[in-house]
Amino acid sequence: MRQTKGRKGKGVTLITGVPLAPAELKNLAQSFKKKCGCGGSVKNNIIEIQGDKRDLLEQELTGLGYKVKRAGG
Repeated sequence: MRQTKGRKGKGVTLITGVPLAPAELKNLAQSFKKKCGCGGSVKNNIIEIQGDKRDLLEQELTGLGYKVKRAGG
């Protein structure tokens, strides 16, 4: 999902519902940040990647065997 609320108009891509432990989520987020060439973080088991990277992240998650469902506009 893409979100700009509370971020002064800057967009981030949120990845929710990944069934991994917090340490594994952090490693997954790290690999996504390297692939996208941007920053990000993990907060409350939600991966946040800076910018609108939905297409690239969808391909990466599908390649890892996860079922992807887009949310938002």
